[in-house]
Amino acid sequence: MTHRVLLACLTLILAAPIAWATGDEGGAQFNVVEMTIGEAREGLRSGRFSCRQLTARHLARISAYDQAGGLNAIAHINPNAMRRADTLDRAWRDRGEMAPLHCMPVILKDNMHTADMPTEAGAIALQGFVAAEDAFIVKRLREAGAIVVAKSNMGEWAFSPFHTISSTRGETRNAYDSERVPAGSSGGTASAIAAAFGIIGLGTDTGNSIRGPAAHLALVGLRPTLGATSRHGIVPLLLNRDIAGPMTRTVEDAAITFSVIAGHDPADPLTERGKERLREDYRAYLDTGGLSGARLGVMRELYQTADADPEVMRIMEQALHDLRDAGAVLVDPFEVFDFEMLRNATGFCSRFRFDLANHLRDLGDAAPVRTLDEIVSAGRYLAHNERSIAWAMAVDVPPHEMQPPCVDVDGDPRRRALLDAVLGAMDEQWVDAVIYPTWSNPPRRIGDLDSPHGNNSPVIAPHTGQPAITVPMGFTASGLPLGLQFLARPFDEHVLFRLAYAYEQHTQHRRPPARFGALSP
Repeated sequence: MTHRVLLACLTLILAAPIAWATGDEGGAQFNVVEMTIGEAREGLRSGRFSCRQLTARHLARISAYDQAGGLNAIAHINPNAMRRADTLDRAWRDRGEMAPLHCMPVILKDNMHTADMPTEAGAIALQGFVAAEDAFIVKRLREAGAIVVAKSNMGEWAFSPFHTISSTRGETRNAYDSERVPAGSSGGTASAIAAAFGIIGLGTDTGNSIRGPAAHLALVGLRPTLGATSRHGIVPLLLNRDIAGPMTRTVEDAAITFSVIAGHDPADPLTERGKERLREDYRAYLDTGGLSGARLGVMRELYQTADADPEVMRIMEQALHDLRDAGAVLVDPFEVFDFEMLRNATGFCSRFRFDLANHLRDLGDAAPVRTLDEIVSAGRYLAHNERSIAWAMAVDVPPHEMQPPCVDVDGDPRRRALLDAVLGAMDEQWVDAVIYPTWSNPPRRIGDLDSPHGNNSPVIAPHTGQPAITVPMGFTASGLPLGLQFLARPFDEHVLFRLAYAYEQHTQHRRPPARFGALSP
C-alpha cells in the first residue's frame, strides 16, 4: 500500500464517527449544565451521546425546571425537535456530516419567525400566529445544523427593559433568584440559557434587551453593529434601532454563533453596510492574551452616579484591577466632549406604530391583526403597558417626516452627532473600546419599578449603532450576577470578542444558578 493510499484511508477513518451512541435518550451518562458548543461537538463526535440524547436532555430540563422551578422562561416547545435530531444523527452516522452547529439546541426569543412554532412577540394580539417561513437568522442557524428546541417568553412587544412580562405567558423570573427580575425584554432567553435549557440563545436589542438580561443572568450578550445581522422576519419595536444577537454562557460560543447569523440579507437593506466589513470566523480573534496592550476607556461619567449601588461600584473597581492585571492600559476617565447634551438629544423616537403596520402588511392574509390601532381598539394588550401604547399611538406620521426624522444614524443628525463625538474621543485617546458596568445596580425585585435601576446599555450603542458586548463581572455578596460591557467602533465585533474573551478567561466569573443542577439520567 502506497503512502498516499494509506494517508487517504486514515483520513476517511478519522473523518467517520468514532462510535455510535445507540439506545434511547435516557441511556447516556452526560451532564449538559454549562456545556459549550465545543464540548457538545466532542461528545457527538466521540459517540458519548447522540443528537437524540442531547436534544432530549435539554427538553427534559425544560419539562423538569421551567414551571416547577418558577422560571416561566419558555413560551413554546418545538414539536419537531426530536425528528430533527434523528435526521442529524443519520447524517453523522451514514455520511460523517457534521455542520458547524450540528445538533446545538437553540432557544429563540419569541419575536423571531419560525414556520414550525407560533411567533407571538409576547402579545396576545398575535396569539397562535405561525409564520409561513423562518426569519433569515433562523434559517442560517438551521442551515448550520442547529435545532430550535424552544422559543422563550418575552416582554409584550419588547416594550420594557426592566422586566419580562407577556400577555400570553405572564412573567419570567431570574434563574439566580426567583424573587428578582431577569430584565427585559429578552429575559426568557436569558433565564433559559442560564438554566441550561439550551446551549445557544438569541435575543433582540432595541435599547438594552440582549445586554441587560445577559448581565442579570451571568451570560455573554452581544448587541451587534446595526447592519451586521438581518431583522427580516423579526417582529419590530423600533426598526431604526432593533438588532438581533447571541446570548450564551461563554464568549467562544457567542463568537461561533455570531459567525453563523451575521451576513447580508437582500430583504434587509441595512445589511448592505456589513457586506465588506464582517469577518468569516470570529473564533480566530479569541486570544487569552488579547488584553495585553489594549487601551480601554473607563467611562465613569456614564455609570458613577449618585444612585449607583456601592457594592456594584466596588466590583467594577475590581474589574478595572483585573483588566490592568491582564495587561490592559486604562484611559481613566475617558470623556466625550458635550456628552451629557448629546446623550439627551438622541431619545428613542416613536415609530412602533409605523413599523408594526409594515410588518403586519408584509404577512399578507395570514396576519392575525392589521394595525396597532386595531389592537388598541380591542384592548388586547397588558394594562401595565398603557403608557408605552399611548407613546406609540401619539405619533401618526411616517418616521422620515418627523422633525428631526426618526430614521437611521446617518439620516438623524442627533444620532450622527453622538456617534461622531464618541468615535472622535476614541480616536483622540487611542482607545480600542469603552467600558462600563452593564447595570450600576443589581437586579430589582419582582414588582419593583421604583428603586434605582442603573441601566447603562441604552445610552450610547442603540443611538450610534455601535456594537457592545456584556460579559460576567462577578456576583454581589447575595449571589446576584453583574456584567461588564465593552463598546467598540462599528463592525469591530472581532475586537469585542478578543477583549471579552481575554477578560473572561482571566477572571472566570461565570457559574451556574444553584437551583438548576444536573438531572438524573
